Formats: sequence, structure tokens, C-alpha cells
Amino acid sequence: MNALLSAEWLKLRSVRSTYALVAVAASAVLLAALLTWPAVVAWDRQPPEVRARWQGIPIEQYLVFVPQLCMGVLGVLAVSSEYATGLIRPTLVAVPGRIGVLAAKAAVVGAAGLVTGEAAVFGTFAVSRALIGDRPFPNHTSPLPEELPLLLCLGLSVAVFAVVGLALGAATRSTAAGVVCVVAVLFVIPVIVSYLPGPWNVRVGAVMLPDLPTQLVGAVFDTGITTGPWARVAFLPPGWAWAVLAAYVVAPLAAAAVLLRRRDA
Repeated sequence: MNALLSAEWLKLRSVRSTYALVAVAASAVLLAALLTWPAVVAWDRQPPEVRARWQGIPIEQYLVFVPQLCMGVLGVLAVSSEYATGLIRPTLVAVPGRIGVLAAKAAVVGAAGLVTGEAAVFGTFAVSRALIGDRPFPNHTSPLPEELPLLLCLGLSVAVFAVVGLALGAATRSTAAGVVCVVAVLFVIPVIVSYLPGPWNVRVGAVMLPDLPTQLVGAVFDTGITTGPWARVAFLPPGWAWAVLAAYVVAPLAAAAVLLRRRDA
């Protein structure tokens, strides 16, 4: 298994698209600065009665979609590129156990997503809080020790997106189809769910992957947004939220494993 993991890691780090996607994911830190600074300037110019009505999503939650999308695409490319070039055939000849190949890819891609996600999340948190300083910004005043569990869960969600992307790439065997599916999971489906009649828009929206990190730690934010990709609704208790998050990993990988075993390379 160690040799298989080493081989998959070599494949991942020898492709230029990996570094490009990691760089774009890291750009979330720069985006945090570009979005926070104008907000700070606007805050300083507003009277107290206007400041009292301000609402906002913590910037690290608002921008976590950047590493999520990048690592989801990375997961798709980790397997679809091998199908596109035909390299999947020698891989499966060298390692006849197809489930082992999928497991090794999932471990490597998930680890890369976790490291990238945590770095991007903590980077955006540090930059935004440094620019905000001691200003009483809504949902931006908690110290790092209080925010640590949520920040870790946000980074974990990036790793989950990477594994989901890998499973979708293995299931579709197409880069274009896999990327479209990742975008649908991240943006399209949550938006469609927001148009369901209440209270189903909130109930179904709570199990959407973008809304799970805050529910994993039981965090509640008064953002005024109850549906869509940036909804922050504490509908699920943490235990159920963890179960749903696990299902996002297990179910796509199980489906990809079944398809991988039944189809020719």
C-alpha cells in the first residue's frame, strides 16, 4: 500500500495543473484582503446607527468556496486525466486491485485537499482579522481559540470536496462532466434547493455540503441568509451533521468503486 500511495503522490505532484489549482486556492487569502479592506474603510465612515444594522458572513466562510472548488477540480483531474491519456490501463495492469487504486487516490487527494484547505482558511482568517483590528464587525470579533474548531471543519470540508471530485471523476471518466458535477454540488443544487417551499428549503439546505461545517460544531451566525450556498442555518445537531459529512465521502466513493470494477478501462 505504501508503494501505491507513493505512486499516486508522484502522479499528483508531477502535473502542472496541481500547482495551478493550489495557487488559485491560495488566492483566497488575497481575496480576503481585497474584500476586507473596502469594508473596513466603509465601516469607519458610517454612523453608529448604520453599523448596528450591518450583517456579514465571516470572510473565511464566504471565501472557502475558492479552495473547495479548486480541490474538487483537482480530485476530478486526478483520475479523469488518466482516462484521457490512457495511463489508467498500465495503472490497472500493475495494480489489478482496482479498489486499492481508488483508495490510494482518495487518500492522496484528500490529504492534499486538507493541507490546502486548512492553509487557505487560516490564511483568510488571519488576514481579515488583522485588517479589521478591534472594530466590532458582526461575526468577526471572536478570538482564534473560539474559532479554531470551525476553522478546522472548514478546512476539512475542502478535503471532502476533493474526495467527492475524485469519485465523480472516476464515475464519469470525463474531466468536463466531473467538473460540471462539482460545480453543481457546490453552487447549483444549493441554489435550486433555496427555491423549495418552506420549511423544506431550510431542511434540505441544511444537508448541502457548503452548509455543513458550521453545523459540525453547532455554530450559529446571524447573517440574514437562510438558503443557498452561503446559508448558515443550525438545523442539524452536530452528530447528524457529521453523519451527513461522512455520507458525502462514503456514498460517492462506493458508487465509483462499483463502476470501476464493472467497467473496462
